[in-house]
Amino acid sequence: METLYFLIPIALVFCVITFKLVLWAINSGQYDDLDRDAQIVFEDEFKEQTPKSKDSTS
Repeated sequence: METLYFLIPIALVFCVITFKLVLWAINSGQYDDLDRDAQIVFEDEFKEQTPKSKDSTS
């Protein structure tokens, strides 16, 4: 029972810290440009569509 008196406040502190970090991420604009991150998944397709530079040998 004594360990619960120790673990519950620690768990609450971790929850509060996590909640504050999520709010910070939302307010600082971390989730504003979701399309750019989605393009990384399809990076090969975007490389094929981009014109080749003059320096390339092929």
